[in-house]
Amino acid sequence: MHVIALSEVTAAMTALVGGKATGLGELIRHGEQVPAGFCVTTEAHRLGVVPTAEVVAAYHRLGAGPVAVRSSATAEDLPDASFAGQQDTVLDVTGDTELIAAIEKCWASLHGDRATAYRDARGIDHHAVRMAVVVQRMVTPTVAGVLFTANPLTGRRDEMAVDAAPGLGTTVVDGATAVDHYILDDVARDETGCLTAAQLTRLRAVGERWQTHFGYPQDIEWAIDANDVLWLLQSRPITSLFPAPPPSEKPLPRVYLEFGHVQGMRQPVTPMGMATLRTQIAAMLAALGVRVEIVDIGGRLYGDLTDLARDRSARRRLVKLLAVDFGPRAQAVMHHVLADPRFAPTTGGTRPGGAAGAASLRTAGRAVVGILRALARPEAARTRMFEAIEKLRVGSAAPADLRTAADRLRFVQAQDADADADDTADAIMWPIVAGMLASALPTALLRGVASPDEIHAVLGGMPHNVTIEMDLALWRLAQEVGDHRQLLLDTPPAELAARYLRGTLPDIGMAAFLDVYGHRGAAEVDLGVPRWAEDPTPVFAAVANYLRVTDPSQGPDRRFQRAASAAETALRELSTRARRRRPVRGRLAGFLLRRARSLAGLREAGKFAGLYPLAETRRQLLLIGADLHDSGLLDKPDDIMFLTLDEAQTVVHQGVDLRGTVTARRAVHRRELRRATVPVALLSDGTDVETVLPSSPAGDGTLVGVGASAGRVTGPARVVHDPGSAHIEPGDVLVAATTDPGWTPLFLTAAALVTETGAIMAHGPTVAREYGIPAVICVPDATRTIRTGQLVTVDGSAGTVTPHRQSPPDREGRQ
Repeated sequence: MHVIALSEVTAAMTALVGGKATGLGELIRHGEQVPAGFCVTTEAHRLGVVPTAEVVAAYHRLGAGPVAVRSSATAEDLPDASFAGQQDTVLDVTGDTELIAAIEKCWASLHGDRATAYRDARGIDHHAVRMAVVVQRMVTPTVAGVLFTANPLTGRRDEMAVDAAPGLGTTVVDGATAVDHYILDDVARDETGCLTAAQLTRLRAVGERWQTHFGYPQDIEWAIDANDVLWLLQSRPITSLFPAPPPSEKPLPRVYLEFGHVQGMRQPVTPMGMATLRTQIAAMLAALGVRVEIVDIGGRLYGDLTDLARDRSARRRLVKLLAVDFGPRAQAVMHHVLADPRFAPTTGGTRPGGAAGAASLRTAGRAVVGILRALARPEAARTRMFEAIEKLRVGSAAPADLRTAADRLRFVQAQDADADADDTADAIMWPIVAGMLASALPTALLRGVASPDEIHAVLGGMPHNVTIEMDLALWRLAQEVGDHRQLLLDTPPAELAARYLRGTLPDIGMAAFLDVYGHRGAAEVDLGVPRWAEDPTPVFAAVANYLRVTDPSQGPDRRFQRAASAAETALRELSTRARRRRPVRGRLAGFLLRRARSLAGLREAGKFAGLYPLAETRRQLLLIGADLHDSGLLDKPDDIMFLTLDEAQTVVHQGVDLRGTVTARRAVHRRELRRATVPVALLSDGTDVETVLPSSPAGDGTLVGVGASAGRVTGPARVVHDPGSAHIEPGDVLVAATTDPGWTPLFLTAAALVTETGAIMAHGPTVAREYGIPAVICVPDATRTIRTGQLVTVDGSAGTVTPHRQSPPDREGRQ
């Protein structure tokens, strides 16, 4: 079939007629006013020849007047790929010859630069895409535009937005003229602009119909002619919206704060990882007397903070508590939420009572004892901690007698149930908390005596940090590769990893490194993510980066030693000054800072320890997945990561085929991996809270964030999205959305760090301070505003990043 009338197109014909024609067919079949037309199908495109006779006959049945010729590719107008403006439209086409030429132009645009780049960015196979072409009668509008059934700027699902302008709608879509912007909600407004109140009411009714019909927000192109007829020209999903929170039976509105970036995660979590993390995080908070429901929104971990925000007691501490791990962006949105009358305090609250209250008191008692013991005898606390970690490592190993998928599943379920029951938790947790308190309290004690930068200097080069020790161990490995140096520099990291796993790579000490650190990786708290032992590609990429450091004084070991020496000097000078100016406070601050240097480096150890049982759980799940693959119940062993434990049980014990579920979830996960931004906080109506905060005044191009590690460096930016393939030259400024410990090997080469999220005490800034490199966090849209190779100055004291259009006179402050 080469030509088909739009009135005959059904939702099942996307492969034949493309996304745009499918949407138009739906509109026609449900009685909407759509310009008549036909579709030249993908079958004609596959053959590569315009079916001239059929096209001309269909054109003359339309009346042979002016028509619009529009692309309708099979990857167009989809829920996760609109292709808006990426392929060609030709308007006011008249005559047989012009029509054939316009169809050929649309075909050619399928492989134009814009469409090709768009497909590349979304991982769409170029060879699998076909182009259909829609031909419709031209409408001569008096006014035209676009209707969004959800507010595309804020994400609100209870608002519609309309952009309109006199004349053709292309002026709105192309941004070629000023438009009138309308918000359609329940607020009455004066009649202004090019649309009447009656026309806006009709548009809102259309939006409500199609929002209900498709089940998700729509982007609808429309036109109104001289007879006041409303024509619909296109309806497609709004692809830019972040998913809305799931419906809640609790009172609305509700506020959800994103938790994943605390662990350096912006990518979506796999379903198996989500199920595990939701349980663990909720249980951990409950043990501290805080009840927070963890919600899956777009594959990300969000905590429902509504009850805390409305509790008279909790709301007074909420913003301050967010400073430790969530950072300034989270604090700003929570300030806004607490000022919103809809979140005014209510009677009652979330303070625990009964058994929960007793549990909270017991936890408080253990905390006081554990923190005081650690502060009194930090060396003994460290010894107890590392003994507990070793006990956890040994105890995480699965028994040797697990034979069947059912045996392994029972082991995994027992691990999940006992995750928070281990008595070693106190030995690990309270020294970490003591170190964090010892780091945080001196800022208040020394106000007016020492600046935050001076205190940060004392916290540089911190000993006893397992992540730093890991990075330096990898540095030593790189320094000892000898004759294999060129092999490691010239061979792609993925190829090196494959050779290592096959056993065909020369021995460079990688096995010994992975024996200790192979349970780590980027986004390592997600069960569904491979560990370095499974895929050491990122480790080989880091080794290659280290081998590019040719100046011994810039070696990470030397840099760390310089930072540690400077910190000890700063501690002595600051303690002396503080005791002289504030004798009591100065002595207390000096004591705490010395304890911070003994304990604060332990902050990474808790996560490091928790990764042992997580890695063993993953290993057992993959073995279960392999059994299910052999039985024909999964297509690949790691498909099990796209199920929950309960679902895995139904597959293992009942043979239920959930491959369709896995396929659908993988598709959603791939779509979310491409998402560039993740909201810090959402309201239950879909509002991205940051979008409604007062905007900062425009500056001179300087990007403003939060200084997290002092120092000033100028160097070329290196924007990195995947640490596994990152090429970092010595002196590069690392720019990333966020980082976790799996990224820190890159810090050994970088001259400075810039991130879009984070908190001063989070993993990335902590490691940056310990290496003595400047860091600026919470720089909005840094990975899109800054270009790789662009010269930038990072000022960790001022919290600014200044892009340069050309090289400054000298490249200052290179570490």
